Amino acid sequence: MRNPGPTGWAWVGEDGRWAAGSLEDGTNNIGELLAVLNAIRDNADVENLHIQADSMYAINTYQSWMDAHRRRGWKTSAKEPTKNVDILEALIEARDARRAAGLPDVTFEHVRGHAGHRLNGWADERAVRASQHGNRGLASVWSTDRGQERIDVSVDAPRSGEDKPARKR
Repeated sequence: MRNPGPTGWAWVGEDGRWAAGSLEDGTNNIGELLAVLNAIRDNADVENLHIQADSMYAINTYQSWMDAHRRRGWKTSAKEPTKNVDILEALIEARDARRAAGLPDVTFEHVRGHAGHRLNGWADERAVRASQHGNRGLASVWSTDRGQERIDVSVDAPRSGEDKPARKR
C-alpha cells in the first residue's frame, strides 16, 4: 500500500485476543501509534501491560517524544508543528488514566518486524488485512471484544496471500 494511503493497525495478545482497524487515508506512523493506543485502551485493566512493538517510532513517541512535544506547545525540536497531535493527546490521556487508577506505566520491548516473532506476525497480518479494507473505502474496527474469534497464537500467522484462494490460470 502507498504511504500516505489506506492504513491498518492491529494488536494481538498472548491469549489470542486482538483488535484491528482501518483508515481510508493515513500513514504508517499513524497505524503504529493507533496500534499502541488501542492496545493500551483495550487492556486498561491489565496491571503490568507490556507491549512488544516493531516500531521504534511508536515506542519513542510514547516513552519520550509526546510529552516533549506537548511541553513545546506541540512543536518538534526543530520548531515544526507536531504531526498526529490528536493521537498523541489520546496516548497521554490513556497513560494518565492508568496512573490515576494506580497502575504502573506500560512497558515496551522492541521486536524486529518480519523476523519470525509470532505475535508481531499476527499483528502484521491483521494490520495488512485492515489496510486492505481501508483501500476499499471502509474505515472500521474489528476485535475479539466485538465478537470476532480469538487467534490461535500457538501457530504462525499466514504469510501474505496464503489464506486467499489460488488464482485460476
